[in-house]
Amino acid sequence: MFTTLRNAWKIPELRKKLVFTLVVLLLYRLGNCVPVPGVDVANLGRYFSQQLSNTVLGLYNVMSGSAFSQATVFALGIQPYINASIIIELLTIAIPALERLAKEGGEEGKKKIQKITRYTTVGLGLLMGFAYFVMLKNYNTQFALLTSTSFMTGFVIVVSFTAGASLLMWLGEQIDEFGIGNGISMILFAGIISRIPSLIGNMITSLQNGTLKWYVALLLVVGIVLMMMFIVFITNAERRIPVQYAKRVVGRKMYGGQSTHLPVKVNMSGVLPIIFAQSIASLPATIIAFTGTSEGGFWGWMNKYVFDSKSVIYMVVYFLLIIAFSYFYATIQFNPVEIANNLKKNGGFIPGFRPGKPTADFIFKVINKITLFGALYLAVVALLPIIVGVVIKNSSLAIGGTSVIIVVGVALETVKALEAQMLMRHYKGFLE
Repeated sequence: MFTTLRNAWKIPELRKKLVFTLVVLLLYRLGNCVPVPGVDVANLGRYFSQQLSNTVLGLYNVMSGSAFSQATVFALGIQPYINASIIIELLTIAIPALERLAKEGGEEGKKKIQKITRYTTVGLGLLMGFAYFVMLKNYNTQFALLTSTSFMTGFVIVVSFTAGASLLMWLGEQIDEFGIGNGISMILFAGIISRIPSLIGNMITSLQNGTLKWYVALLLVVGIVLMMMFIVFITNAERRIPVQYAKRVVGRKMYGGQSTHLPVKVNMSGVLPIIFAQSIASLPATIIAFTGTSEGGFWGWMNKYVFDSKSVIYMVVYFLLIIAFSYFYATIQFNPVEIANNLKKNGGFIPGFRPGKPTADFIFKVINKITLFGALYLAVVALLPIIVGVVIKNSSLAIGGTSVIIVVGVALETVKALEAQMLMRHYKGFLE
């Protein structure tokens, strides 16, 4: 990876792209240090650590680089855009008009869908910003989170959050056009790795206080390295289904007669099943935290022994949700009937299976097996940090698996983009 970065830096055009990407990420980190007016950041941090660390908002806080718990301009992070993209993608499958626009509209259709996604992002930003202000207002008497509860204060807070989310969406698109890698992924990557120095500082403090033994810290570091190696291996792993194309004569030329393969990624859904599963599994604890019923009574007991991220029931539900969402996304991404029909139209076939329904059934069977293995991999990576956190009594590890998958995935994706850019320029120089 470092060799690729060094070689890319030597190419002037790629160096400009790298510098542009770094400048955008620097602007993002600077925006994470600008709090919105009307919020007491110190009291908000204490409230967040006491009430919301084990809810879905803890995941948002990690994705935003701790901006969510500090009520900065970029507190909502890139989450509104990600949610909007997922919603529009699902609606494209459910609504025939959007499906036709995506498949048959060409470049103009993609631009229209992108415009719809942007409007949806702004709408979700307003909704999430308003929900954030309502949370601050509900707990203001207990924690003194707001300097004022007037309409104008709420209006400024909601508009600031929405503007920050819209600006991040625009910055991500600028990275897509003028930088290197996927802009949204790069912003997520920057937000997550920005927490590494504070985590290392907390570990050093725990070692000095004696609350964390040196051998436990060493095992944690070794475990993280091994997990990263495992994630890299699974991310690059794929099942290759052999495909052969029959020879055909068109005019005076012969086409086909070649052997290739149909690649099926082991982890074809990325980190989305974990994010969705954690959001749903943590939803009851989030609602309890918002309503203030986490202390005493029936709901207090439920929050402690059922909805808490360290409980066995939560882990089982979390595991099952990851499996379910993995199959859901595999169904969206791969349509065995469509793949079989495309192979048949182009004169391709899988050795040992007749074109048409037998080929579709075989592809469906392979995808089911691969998806099961990929889902189990995601479940292990997501649950292992939670179990380790319970054993060593450190709840901050609860969402470590999600963070590591995102960081490793974005790093691999960026390196592949750089290698593709360099390869393209080598071919260009050869032709000139």
